[in-house]
Amino acid sequence: MAFEPPPRLVRALGETAPAGDDWLARLPATAEQAVARRELTVERVQVPGGRSSLVVLVRRADGTPAVLKLAPPRARPESERAALAHWGGLGAVQLLEDGAEDGALLLERLHPDVSVRSLPEAKALLEAAGTLRRLWTEPPAGPVFEVFETVAGRTGRQAAAMRAGADAEPEVAPLVDAALAARDELVAAPPEQRLLHGTFRQSKVLAGERMPWLAVGPDPVVGECAFDLARLVRDRVEDLIAAPSGAAIVRRRIKRLAESLEVDQERLRGWTLFRAVESGVRALRVGRPQDGELLLEFAGWL
Repeated sequence: MAFEPPPRLVRALGETAPAGDDWLARLPATAEQAVARRELTVERVQVPGGRSSLVVLVRRADGTPAVLKLAPPRARPESERAALAHWGGLGAVQLLEDGAEDGALLLERLHPDVSVRSLPEAKALLEAAGTLRRLWTEPPAGPVFEVFETVAGRTGRQAAAMRAGADAEPEVAPLVDAALAARDELVAAPPEQRLLHGTFRQSKVLAGERMPWLAVGPDPVVGECAFDLARLVRDRVEDLIAAPSGAAIVRRRIKRLAESLEVDQERLRGWTLFRAVESGVRALRVGRPQDGELLLEFAGWL
């Protein structure tokens, strides 16, 4: 079978690939080797799939359905493996093998076409928030920071790119300044240190057999819970922008999520601002102006 990467993956990785990176070119051969090594039977490549990995629906030698996930090193697959192993299937997809020399992840099969996003908005937020709460655990014992990034470290790298983006797009400078000021205040005194999903949103919660809903695709990070919740606040941003009362809806959403998950409302607002501006500036930088403008308009409400 040909393991051609879906167009969405090609576009997304093309935006972030360093010069000379040939991971995509090698991907079909890498996938063939990973399948053969595990004696898997391939059903199909998941399309449109994700933006950072190739997802292949497979069956194991005993007929059990599974998923094989292959991601470039810059997507930190070993960090994802460590987080999934730590969660042990509680709230997240189950890891089906321990270490792997090729970096591929063999995962339990969920229902890839059924996410929490398919539910009505209020129900979707409730189910997504409940799933996220189960993931907020104490980080593993030992030298955890060798495995996982910290919120301060990750957002520090992002802050440097945001400053450069503000220089290139002066009209976004006020929002960037506000977002960076919020970030500086937030990282100065985090209220807790938990293992976080890192890139949580409604589409990252899929229907399962063991449990109704399970999280997939973490980019784990260690830090405060409000950081993890911030990305959920702007879910369905295009609908929020189109709504006449979008700004009021966002304020109510922040209040409702903060109260239901017991995080500080102002800290959630601050991280929502930072993450929206960071995503918006990055979208402008890589040539997605419509996405960037939506995100920055959303950020202006905060």
